[in-house]
Amino acid sequence: MSLGPTELIIILVIVILLFGVGRVGRIGGELGSAVANFRKGMEEGAKKDQTPESANTVALAAELKAAELKAAELKAALKASEESKV
Repeated sequence: MSLGPTELIIILVIVILLFGVGRVGRIGGELGSAVANFRKGMEEGAKKDQTPESANTVALAAELKAAELKAAELKAALKASEESKV
């Protein structure tokens, strides 16, 4: 039991007669705005979900760089201490 084009046109005519052309147009515009705002909100939510991962990656990269520098300093200090013993 599906609605064909004839049934849809009859329903549209009844809705226009009940609410008027202006009101139906305004409802359609508001519905379109609501859908657009919903999509915009979904995109912003997806961006917010990705941001912590990016910030976390940057923080981890900084920690790794600091650890590498500390390891290089320790290697240099170890080498210097071994050379002073000889």
